[in-house]
Amino acid sequence: MSEPRAPSSRQASIGLLALAGVLLASAAVGFIAYRLLLRPASVRAAVTAVVKPASGVPGTDVPREAPPTPPAKVPEQLPEIRLPGVDGAVHGLRDWKDRPLVVNFWATWCDPCRREVPLLKALRREHAADRLEIVGIAVDYPDEVRKYAQAHGIDYPVLVGDQGGLEAVNAFGMETVLPFSVFVDRQGRIVTLKIGELHRDEAELILDRVRAVDAGTLALPVAREQISEGIGRLRTAHASE
Repeated sequence: MSEPRAPSSRQASIGLLALAGVLLASAAVGFIAYRLLLRPASVRAAVTAVVKPASGVPGTDVPREAPPTPPAKVPEQLPEIRLPGVDGAVHGLRDWKDRPLVVNFWATWCDPCRREVPLLKALRREHAADRLEIVGIAVDYPDEVRKYAQAHGIDYPVLVGDQGGLEAVNAFGMETVLPFSVFVDRQGRIVTLKIGELHRDEAELILDRVRAVDAGTLALPVAREQISEGIGRLRTAHASE
């Protein structure tokens, strides 16, 4: 029986080229997967809940079907966060002091985040007499955020940061879940934090309590309790629709 012949140099070259092609293709797929899959996967889907600041009753109002999670350590006061805006300037959240705020964390690839944008624009317009300001913080790529903001006519301030956005999330005592909205009174105190898509009836309930707190007609702890109870009722109503 004759011994098998060693591959020719031509065959070896073809084999090496084929292997190199496979490796390049794998690298390309890996890069695309990172751009398209890793970022959304690294930011978990939000569970609808209201989170109370550290000085309030600890814990979260989490639906029964959700797995238990440790209480979020939300700060009592609005943390100072500075990020570049889509306008090219660097802004800090305290730039809007002495005003009620809704700080909305979002991303362009997040479906519920995108659905919130028209509501946030409307809330800013409808509550102009209260000097309400909406501030978006996008945990996303700056170019994508600028394009989206321009295409959809976002008229409220939008700050943006990849790593900086994640650090901002952590400053509020949160893990990377999107979307969530932080409601702040005129004194810079965090009244409540709403995890998950914000709906109009929820927003109006919370803003009504923020207005009462600012007017001095409702104590902050009472406002937080009323918000938690009210959001629970609204969630039940939405589930039955």
